[in-house]
Amino acid sequence: MKTLHKLVLKSYLGPMILTFFIVMFVLMMNIVWRYIDELVGKGLSAGIIIELMTYFMANMLPLGLPLAVLLAAIMTMGNLGENYELLAMKSAGMSLVQIAKPLIILIAFVSIGSFFIGNNLVPYANKKVFSILYDIRQQNQNIEFQDGLFFNGIPDMSIRVGKQNPETHLLTDVLIYDNRDSRGNMNTIVADSGYIRLSDDKRFLLVTLFNGETYEQTRTTTGNSQWFTKSSLRHHIFDRQDQIIPMEGFDMGRSDANQFSNSQTKNINQLQDDIDSLELLVSTATNRSYEPLLKERIFAKDHSVLDLPDSLKPDHSGFYSPVLMDSIPHLSIRDKEQIWDQAAASARNSRNLFSFDETNAKEALNQLYKSKVEWHKKMSLPVSIMIFFLIGAPLGAIIRKGGLGMPVVVSVLFFVIYYIISLSGEKAAKEGNWDAIYGMWLSTFVLSPIAIYLTYKATNDSTLLDTDWYAGKIKLLQEKMQPFTAWVKKIVKFKRNGKKQKHIE
Repeated sequence: MKTLHKLVLKSYLGPMILTFFIVMFVLMMNIVWRYIDELVGKGLSAGIIIELMTYFMANMLPLGLPLAVLLAAIMTMGNLGENYELLAMKSAGMSLVQIAKPLIILIAFVSIGSFFIGNNLVPYANKKVFSILYDIRQQNQNIEFQDGLFFNGIPDMSIRVGKQNPETHLLTDVLIYDNRDSRGNMNTIVADSGYIRLSDDKRFLLVTLFNGETYEQTRTTTGNSQWFTKSSLRHHIFDRQDQIIPMEGFDMGRSDANQFSNSQTKNINQLQDDIDSLELLVSTATNRSYEPLLKERIFAKDHSVLDLPDSLKPDHSGFYSPVLMDSIPHLSIRDKEQIWDQAAASARNSRNLFSFDETNAKEALNQLYKSKVEWHKKMSLPVSIMIFFLIGAPLGAIIRKGGLGMPVVVSVLFFVIYYIISLSGEKAAKEGNWDAIYGMWLSTFVLSPIAIYLTYKATNDSTLLDTDWYAGKIKLLQEKMQPFTAWVKKIVKFKRNGKKQKHIE
């Protein structure tokens, strides 16, 4: 490797790592704000939150890599141009493509790696994210009492607290209804004060009460009868009472991630299998739904209702004529009613079968659209990374500005364009308005000509974004327009003087 190539590669790796972490931090902040309501107040451990954020970060890699590559390319080539290093390399006879050769090779490896990230790592991370979020949503809230209101978040228990101290968490005027006994017995506890909290592992409810009374109602049944025959009430006074009650639902359980399966949790081979199966299912369901309507009229093919006379046979259009049926004198009212009832039942059955088949076809079609979108998304990611580099490197060579100022503005502008086009194409593909190949590759089709144009202009040392060049052109235009401007000023001055003279007269 040439020394200049080592210099260019070393100049790129630093900004690449820096911009990657900056981009991932911004994307993670968006994720945190989106799910902040589901994470706060659940008593989650630091390990669960770190695990969830790690999987979210893996899920954001396909979105963060293109932006990081674009920003780093603009910064690197901009720094080289600002320090005249790029000019020195070109003076030595190296073209822009030769200068960026090691970066092109590096980005090619990054693009290949991004495919394996999107194909293997992201589906696994999505499974874990769906599993953890489901477990968090299934987890019960912490016990929070409100003054004067009953808390019914514990099964078969109802607790009312008169007042609670926010600093010491001491509860006063405590009333507890306990119906956990399977035999129907109920305990009522009244206490002046106490503490009620969950254990650290959230498996037990720790109850400590002071100066209270317990009322236990016992019901006695005979044999297998569910009716009680005797009822007794026991009363107990206590100075202090401690209870450890087993709890369920407050500790976070862990579900099997494999049960969360959709188009976002599958690799490209699994998606292809789903696409083949869904296409066959959609074709079968569609044919079963619409073929009877296209080939023959389903309401007129059943002649087993009655042995009809010739005058009541279907006409050339395939329908029975109700006017013709009413004109037959030898048909009794009961026969006519039987014909109408049978026809109505046949119509209802046909409509129900048609609706059921149509619903299945639509559901399969929606799944087919989503699977195709995910398939093309995994294939378009490596290409988008290469295109962003081919946009960023020429732009940096043209702008010749390093740092995080101008490169950030230009990068965000291109990324917003790419993101809007991608979202629009993905939405149209998922709704079936466009084919998936057009919807998911739309941003590539739009940005590829821009990348080719910028590469051409940078290779030919274009002053496309040189502000000094534009300032010089504007100044030259002003100089050329100066005689015309002076002539216009004279005409305006002459008209003003004429109006003043007329006003004086």
